[in-house]
Amino acid sequence: MTFTTTEGLLKKWSAMKFAPAIISLALTVAVDLCAETVQCLPEYLKPTDVVSTKVVQTNGGTLVERITVEQKLTELKANCKNGKLVDGAGTEIFFYRLKGCWGNPPRNYQEILKHQEAELAILRKQYTVIEMTCNPSGLPIP
Repeated sequence: MTFTTTEGLLKKWSAMKFAPAIISLALTVAVDLCAETVQCLPEYLKPTDVVSTKVVQTNGGTLVERITVEQKLTELKANCKNGKLVDGAGTEIFFYRLKGCWGNPPRNYQEILKHQEAELAILRKQYTVIEMTCNPSGLPIP
């Protein structure tokens, strides 16, 4: 079971029998940070949207760990500055949805990926780029 939300962390911490005061403090910090940054998110994004995934082997089987927009922004120490979302160093953040999740790729897939890499190179010069996975489930594409 993977916990990717504040609610999920609460369940995990409760199961681990941490003191309720610690849980409350952690939730307060997470909610405050989210409130600061959510107002500057692009309209098409939510804090719960998946940025990236990773398949992890555990004793109980295989899990997909998901990193959300909220988690990534917390990692980058993001906040709103003059109505723009910026990282801890003050660099504006740009969300880029990656291409390439094809079960059967189009004939020009190499051209598409080459164009994408060129776009990303240009964007990285001006922004902190958050590359959003094209496969938020993390499961193999048939």
